[in-house]
Amino acid sequence: MNDHYFSASPDSDLQRVPVTVTAWGHRLTLFSASGVFARGRVDLGTSVLFRATSGPRKASRNLLDLGCGYGAIACPLAVHSPAATVWAVDVNERALQLTWENAHALGLVDRLRPMRPDQVPEDVSFDEIWSNPPIRIGKSALHELLGTWLTRLTPSGRAVLVVGKNLGADSLQRWLLGEGYPCRRLASAKGFRVLEVSAETCG
Repeated sequence: MNDHYFSASPDSDLQRVPVTVTAWGHRLTLFSASGVFARGRVDLGTSVLFRATSGPRKASRNLLDLGCGYGAIACPLAVHSPAATVWAVDVNERALQLTWENAHALGLVDRLRPMRPDQVPEDVSFDEIWSNPPIRIGKSALHELLGTWLTRLTPSGRAVLVVGKNLGADSLQRWLLGEGYPCRRLASAKGFRVLEVSAETCG
């Protein structure tokens, strides 16, 4: 079995497992599965992200969950921001299927859009990006991923990222600063950093 959460089409049998997600005052029941990141649980980094933040800004209308998995961040984003459209992006087809199923069960399919990166219209820009990014794809691939999507923030937009300290959170912050992105640490807990990246001086 060589499935990874960043595999496009996991080979393992699809076995759904319920997960309770508590975020920003909302308690949601979602389904995860084998072949998708954090099967059967909310991973620790995402839990830290929820506890360390108060959710998207009220004025935000286009939100992106980059590397959505089964929708553990995308679904709370949509519930917490009923006036926003949430784009849930992943390369893993099973992750997209689960995110759609979870959105459907929560009545969010009109505002939550799971899709592959290449399916997102090029003219869409984002007020906020929320992500527990796929660190294990490697540093170069991660930098390319973030560099691609951060350019699609609106001028006053921001990205909120949670990254393990032992997986290079501090070096990632230095890289972001070196690329011209204002980046500050919002929180540090349980071995994770929560970073806020601003688009204000980008471009």
